[in-house]
Amino acid sequence: MLKLFSLKDIFLITPPFTQLNTPYPATAYIKGFLNTKNISAFQMDLGIEVILELFSKNGLTQIFSSFTHHPSSNIQRIYSLKDDYIKTIDSVITFLQGKNPSLARQICSGNFLPEASRFTQLDDMEFAFGAMGLQDKAKHLATLYLEDLSDFILDCIDENFGFSRYAERLGRSANSFEELYNHLQMELTFIDEITIKILKKKIEEVEPKLVLISVPFPGNLYSAFRCGQFIKANFPNIKIAMGGGFPNTELRELKDERVFEFFDFITLDDGELPVELLVNHILNSHPLEGCPKDGVVFKDEFKRTFLLENKQVVYKNNTTRHDYKQSEVGTPDYSDLLLDKYISVIEIANPMHSLWSDGRWNKLTMAHGCYWGKCTFCDISLDYIKLYEPIAAKILVDRMEELIAQTGENGFHFVDEAAPPALMREVALEIIRRKLVVTWWTNIRFEKSFSADLCLLLKESGCIAVSGGLEVASDRLLELIKKGVTVEQVAQVTRNFTESGIMVHAYLMYGYPTQTIQETVDSLEMVRQLFELGILQSGFWHQFAMTAHSPVGMFPEEFGVIPEQNEITFANNDINFKDKTGINHDKFSFGLKKSLFNYMHGICFDYDLQDWFDFKIPKTKIPPDFIFNCLEKEENFTTKPNAKIVWLGVTPQVEFFTKSKKGTSWEMMKLTFHSKTQTFDISVNAEEGKWLVAILEQVSVHSENKFTFAQIKSDFEKQLDDFELFWFSKPIQVLKNIGLITL
Repeated sequence: MLKLFSLKDIFLITPPFTQLNTPYPATAYIKGFLNTKNISAFQMDLGIEVILELFSKNGLTQIFSSFTHHPSSNIQRIYSLKDDYIKTIDSVITFLQGKNPSLARQICSGNFLPEASRFTQLDDMEFAFGAMGLQDKAKHLATLYLEDLSDFILDCIDENFGFSRYAERLGRSANSFEELYNHLQMELTFIDEITIKILKKKIEEVEPKLVLISVPFPGNLYSAFRCGQFIKANFPNIKIAMGGGFPNTELRELKDERVFEFFDFITLDDGELPVELLVNHILNSHPLEGCPKDGVVFKDEFKRTFLLENKQVVYKNNTTRHDYKQSEVGTPDYSDLLLDKYISVIEIANPMHSLWSDGRWNKLTMAHGCYWGKCTFCDISLDYIKLYEPIAAKILVDRMEELIAQTGENGFHFVDEAAPPALMREVALEIIRRKLVVTWWTNIRFEKSFSADLCLLLKESGCIAVSGGLEVASDRLLELIKKGVTVEQVAQVTRNFTESGIMVHAYLMYGYPTQTIQETVDSLEMVRQLFELGILQSGFWHQFAMTAHSPVGMFPEEFGVIPEQNEITFANNDINFKDKTGINHDKFSFGLKKSLFNYMHGICFDYDLQDWFDFKIPKTKIPPDFIFNCLEKEENFTTKPNAKIVWLGVTPQVEFFTKSKKGTSWEMMKLTFHSKTQTFDISVNAEEGKWLVAILEQVSVHSENKFTFAQIKSDFEKQLDDFELFWFSKPIQVLKNIGLITL
């Protein structure tokens, strides 16, 4: 028989640092799964606890007490204002936690926060404050204040410090473990000491038998190893496993046995079954207390797990059990986490980055993997992307309701690679039917299926933003990337989202293999036009990086690149390479990002593209009205018979009246519709009006039944003539504009 696990058997940790405003969901997902197995676990976000200790009166007092001298005038200024920082830090942190809103007025009035070099940006950003409320402006000023302190820590205390990328350099593309290993032999840094102090206290409270450390990014890796090192030295009976995004992508070719001085196990891909098998292995591998000697003993089964055996790194995947379906993994469980202690910071330069860093988001996925799975720059060979499995809309919304009850937050960030449009539609309908008030956003592909009507539905359900990969605004390169979209299609979809009131963020790429200078310039012109027309609100340029598990990384010769081959004993993902074109794409970075910064703030559209670069570029070959013409193209107004008809509005008020012309009278019906912001009247023939009122009730979004275009056409023609004439008439067009949608 299975043992009943105590609260203290399993300890889940996210090491410093991931994000400040909301918990990273990995441990919550695993804890939710363990709940389905009646395995109790405790979790903590060590990162936010270290940040709160660091940025406190006590933390800053210790930081400033260790300062001697630094040549930088900025650092000297911060040190000279140390008393002001120590005096204000606790109040600022409390404000950023949403607990002291009245402080906003004092922050914005000036002469409250000490100001160093980060505040010089305000000269360039003052115009952006016009669209910001008092609270947001104060959050941004408080963010600059924290960044000044971060600069001081970086220069004087810990050269590897970063709010979300701590010691990232040590973990990024580290083909060899040597540098990180040597760093781990050095004395603990000031931040290490805070980390270990908090970890020690919690381990003594929890007394776990198994510690699971999730490492989502390179910026968590160093601290994860420091945690493992401490546990091994001081609690040798505790077993330690690492999982998460970093090992999933980087450690698939692990060979260095020294890694297992810090960890006992490293698991890959979906963590549910590997973790369950580890729990069985560690807690149930011997006869259980009270059981006969010949009682149940679990054999050593593993799923996608590295471990050390006979001083050799071995990979074990010897179970016959299949991974759990998404419907079986349970609802993420955020209990134990300090949900009221996270801090919201605001970056005004980029609307989407502001969304990431501000607000409290419950994180969920609509589907496992990516339904497209073809982009040549993406790690599509890995299971977490290539194995696609959506979650039923009702189950997903059930989980949303559970999380609202648990966390008290109704904001959701769906962290899908690309959320499927059909599932987004069903989730939106389910949210509306249940009359939930939620705010949500996600990643998408710019699919044709994101019609104006679908975007209207998504907005009605609480969707506020989407982000998608435009990548390269060149149809040749989009085809080479196998993106499955065109620039014209992207323009039309971004227009549909924008007109519905949903913010659109575009991921933009430069330096893709074979990309010419002309194509880079033309891409920038496309982006300029998208922003000028107001159909794109946010964007970010990043330079192409070749990864080991992408088609480009696996078949570089097909894409005209020459990879640098290194011996792999530790991490392997990002690959240095040479583009056979010989173009230095690095030089475009500053100009692309500077132009985008201005476009996002609605200025400098009249600048010549050459003005953004200090080297000669060719003239763009894109006509100045290219995107405008894309939006002018007539849509196909034919409606598919199986298209779903949905009414998002309320029941109209009805009034009958008589209309006469040339001695003939007939009965008319006036229908008054109230939207959230306006009132609309339409008048139709009385018989048509009666049918319309009845059908609107049947196709209401709150109705469990779904009606197709063919069904309502058939119903109309049972009693009336000329359905198409009626359906495409001006009165019905009014309804289509206010919520009679076709999906």
